[in-house]
Amino acid sequence: MWYGVGNTGLPNPAAAFVEWLDDGTANLLAGCADIGQGSDTVLAQIVAEELGIGAENVMVTSADTMITPEGGATSASRQTYISGNAARLAAKEAKQVAIAEAREMLKTNGAVDFADGVVVVDGQPGTMTVKEVLVGSCRMKGKLTLGHGWFNPATTGLDASTGEGSPYGTYAFATQVAEVEVDTETGKVEVLRIVASHDVGRAINPKLVEAQIEGGAVMGSGYALLEEINVSKGRIANPNFDGYLLPMSLDTPEIYSFIVEDPEPTGPFGAKGVGEPALIPTAAAIANAVYDAIGVRIYSLPITPERVLQALANKDTAAAKN
Repeated sequence: MWYGVGNTGLPNPAAAFVEWLDDGTANLLAGCADIGQGSDTVLAQIVAEELGIGAENVMVTSADTMITPEGGATSASRQTYISGNAARLAAKEAKQVAIAEAREMLKTNGAVDFADGVVVVDGQPGTMTVKEVLVGSCRMKGKLTLGHGWFNPATTGLDASTGEGSPYGTYAFATQVAEVEVDTETGKVEVLRIVASHDVGRAINPKLVEAQIEGGAVMGSGYALLEEINVSKGRIANPNFDGYLLPMSLDTPEIYSFIVEDPEPTGPFGAKGVGEPALIPTAAAIANAVYDAIGVRIYSLPITPERVLQALANKDTAAAKN
């Protein structure tokens, strides 16, 4: 539903435009915002793969409300999956426009495709480049070689009687293991290493996937050990970073990332999101590791030194009573 100039969490589609330029490059217009996760890079790679050109030849304009179509929120680990599909569909449409022009220029009825910037006929690379096709189409004939893509994942609500349905387009799977060291004198917990294994469908850009996993693990360690909002008389008592602590570079443990690729049938080239799944298992893994170390569970986060010492004291008291 739409209210004024904003929108709620639903619906969940995204759109994109891809336009060929007469130098053999392409413009991608997508509404999704790259907030550091690398979606601009991934979308460029998706478009380039579909068009048969190098990713360096795709210029991305994103999140410009004057010229880009709606891309939805950068949340729910959705942009690679949702906007990626929209970008691929737009590239497919733009490619077909250029292929039709190439077929006319070559006067062929064979199967025409593009690969590495060259026109391919019946599986055999020829001498004509994509740039030559576009010069003939865009510059000489004034044709608009533009493609539009729109994607909305197919979902169904949960059945009231069975509880079954498909409320989401895709699902994420992840496992993390943490190794910690607990100082029983001070209560301090140090995370030594985290091993993270994540099913990402297909890693369009493995380095970006690893960075997402590592960033999520660090964020999760802050959730587990440091971050806590203290409220006093209805007001936040620690509104600044001197009281609301975040993990720093020196707090970062060794992180081993393992990318599991089980292609998602509905994703662009099999891809799906990894942004939030990278964060979700970390705190639980650390809490379980602390339990394994001291033999008593701590159920409140963050696991501060005070809570560790209190848990150990309660354990000793219970042991004494027995």
